[in-house]
Amino acid sequence: MKKPLLLLFIIFISSFINAQNNSEKPKLVIGVVVDQMRYEYLHRFENHYSENGFKRLMLEGFFAKNTHFSYIPTYTGPGHASVYTGTTPANHGIIANGWYDKFKNESVYCVQDDEVNSIGVNGKAGQMSPHRMLTTSIADQNRLHTQFRGKTFGVSIKDRGAILPAGHTANAAYWFVGGNEGKFITSDFYLDELPKWVTKFNRKTKQYFKNWETLHPIENYIESGSDLNDYEFGFKGKSSATFPYNLKKLKSENDNFDILKPTPFANTMLTDFAEKLIENENLGQDSDTDFLTLSYSSTDYAGHNFGVNAKEIQDMYIRLDQNIADLLNYLDENVGKNNYTLFLTSDHGAVHVPNYLKGKKIPAGYFETEKLQNAVKDFVEDQYKSSKLIEGFSGQHIFFDYDELEDHDVEADDLQEALYYFLLQYDKIDRVYTRDMIENSSSSTAFSRNVANGFHPKRSGDVIYILEPAVISYPPKGSTHGSYMSYDTQAPLLFYGHGIKKGQSYQSYYIKDIAPTLAALLGIAQPNGTTGKVIGEALKK
Repeated sequence: MKKPLLLLFIIFISSFINAQNNSEKPKLVIGVVVDQMRYEYLHRFENHYSENGFKRLMLEGFFAKNTHFSYIPTYTGPGHASVYTGTTPANHGIIANGWYDKFKNESVYCVQDDEVNSIGVNGKAGQMSPHRMLTTSIADQNRLHTQFRGKTFGVSIKDRGAILPAGHTANAAYWFVGGNEGKFITSDFYLDELPKWVTKFNRKTKQYFKNWETLHPIENYIESGSDLNDYEFGFKGKSSATFPYNLKKLKSENDNFDILKPTPFANTMLTDFAEKLIENENLGQDSDTDFLTLSYSSTDYAGHNFGVNAKEIQDMYIRLDQNIADLLNYLDENVGKNNYTLFLTSDHGAVHVPNYLKGKKIPAGYFETEKLQNAVKDFVEDQYKSSKLIEGFSGQHIFFDYDELEDHDVEADDLQEALYYFLLQYDKIDRVYTRDMIENSSSSTAFSRNVANGFHPKRSGDVIYILEPAVISYPPKGSTHGSYMSYDTQAPLLFYGHGIKKGQSYQSYYIKDIAPTLAALLGIAQPNGTTGKVIGEALKK
């Protein structure tokens, strides 16, 4: 009888120890956002990926294969804010990268802050902070939960990609300024001076000026279009947007360090910087969970430059796969293989170049925004004898001047209705929404919900128009984004590491579900504006 009892005791102790280990929180959470990454890139270029990058996340982590953004417009600022706040622009307030501030009568940038100073550079490039984001991020909640012992750092090439994810309480956020500077900077919202390790890193950024050739033979890149085509911008000083690109030779005609932004070498630089940050800030080295938010911006710069079907995009992602593998290996060695949790997603997708689609007999086109704005002014002048009733335009929002409305004895709802019918007749406009429709609607259609989720009552316009599918206000080359069509809203979502259950799901999830899922994993409060839900099937019991 003694042996069975001893065996039961050993099993009990083993189970208890395992339970204790499983209940421990990760030492480090890494959030990876790949700017403008279409979901399909995980599969389209899969045959060229290594076993240690994207495939490692897909095969060993939890892969949510039907994840979307649930608002419009799908831009970088709103995307990063939504990932980390667990809600949509209707609550966190980042309705676009920039918008018209009707209280100040001026256009504002989502992270612009004239009350702070640049650190690491002269001028306004560092005058940035998260003050326009109205809610907390998951990183803020972790700081609050750990009595600010848990650290948070945000890094990106773009300022908004570093600042918004890290939240209001970050130890620091770092972003890259190009031109003749070529350095990572911050603002005195976070620090009084750059740490020595950042200054040291900034001295070596010239090493990333390299010759960009395809990593593998270009003839093997059958998953993308012809290298020579009519749909890409390329670089000044080179007659065609074709490989190879000698960045050292081209940089003087392309604003020096700015030429790095649409190339894979900026991704490598960002990965190297992130690893130096982990080392020098001792992330993941104690019992309080730390956060690192990492946003790869170069994929977006490349998409805008070359379009989503370009050879350059394919090579960009094949090389990014190596960056992800390097980062995972670094984390394994320096934080511990079961000591970190990582998620990877995107801030939006992108549309194929409309001219390319038109050439394949797929409906697509271009929209002249300035022409529409003039037509609106002319219509209002004709109907109400004053074009001043329109105060301004921002994106696809039209703003009224309420003082002028009162002076001309015009009711806002009458002007909304008039513009609604006028815009519906306008070529290439698909749908129109007014402030009254959005604020008073209980519509359950997906399109209406997406518009409402992106509408903030104090920051949005009075009339919003939506373009037809694959119709964009953009030059005739390169890709862009912003719509509520699936090419813009579907995003990859991968969870990996500590506390994550291996598997995949086709269940419908939204980007706003990421933050509450992390809160559940960490056992902390959700961000204060959360409207997402916990993805329970991604977590170990």
